[in-house]
Amino acid sequence: MTLKLIDTHNRVHKDLRISITDRCNFRCTYCMPEEGLEWTPREELLTFEEIERLAVLLVNRFGIESIRLTGGEPTVRANLVDLINRLAQLPVDLSMTTNGVTLPLMAGKLKTAGLDRINISLDSLQRDRFNNLTRRDNLKQVIEGIDAAKTAGFDPVKINMVVMKGINDDEILDFVDYGRTKKVTVRFIEFMPLDADEEWSNDRVMSLADILEVISSRHELIPLQRGNAPAARWKYADGLGEVGVIATVSEAFCESCDRVRLTADGKFRNCLFALKDYDMRYLLRNGATDDDIADLFLSGVQEKWAGHQIGKSVFIRPSKSMSQIGG
Repeated sequence: MTLKLIDTHNRVHKDLRISITDRCNFRCTYCMPEEGLEWTPREELLTFEEIERLAVLLVNRFGIESIRLTGGEPTVRANLVDLINRLAQLPVDLSMTTNGVTLPLMAGKLKTAGLDRINISLDSLQRDRFNNLTRRDNLKQVIEGIDAAKTAGFDPVKINMVVMKGINDDEILDFVDYGRTKKVTVRFIEFMPLDADEEWSNDRVMSLADILEVISSRHELIPLQRGNAPAARWKYADGLGEVGVIATVSEAFCESCDRVRLTADGKFRNCLFALKDYDMRYLLRNGATDDDIADLFLSGVQEKWAGHQIGKSVFIRPSKSMSQIGG
């Protein structure tokens, strides 16, 4: 009989996010601070065999239905295709979030290996602004990577754009036009307090209502039914695609969240904003049985909070940035 990962608020967790590295090949909104990061030593990262063991356990025993590979930047992990081949043998929806830089070379290989879906992080379509945000002149490669993902057969290809007031909020309609023209799904993400520079403030957040107001000034939107996915979705009334907004700050969706996370160094986290983690790597490397590991997963999920409390006086910012936790 398959068990379920159910927390004390009766939420069933079916989506596993696995960070496979905290390294990146350029800076992004939630990644590398100006002074750089101290990378995790390679020997402290979970091996592919360890990741596979945990994934198999969670799928077979707890009914996990989807796995997403994240980072850092997952494509900088050597032999990534091997890991995808391993995980593709499981009955899950297997996806990956990437900055897209290496996709012109890798998209076809990833698809052949068994990757089902791909999300590409991109916060500006303007070359100078992209350079300022990432400290790399790689916009051309990212755009080519999006095209390569479509050519390889990924459908839908999703673009994740973190909207920040005064930084890139003037590009919302540019991204809408890009998505509709390229037939990719754009998802606008509210700026969350997980940036490596720790410059987040609530007045930099472009809320769901603000984003919809901008889009609706040009396009009529029709709401779509929402399940456990993080994005609220709308289709364009003229039939040319859809758009999503992930409103973690202004309209938190904690009550429907079904995600759990595994960091690159083997720490299990029951929430992106959790202040506590559970050391799976220690169990894996010290003779633990599957029952021992399952018990720790269960206890971790059962301790999940009702919500993250962003914007309230009780909120405590996690000590790690998004790239160290995994998106």
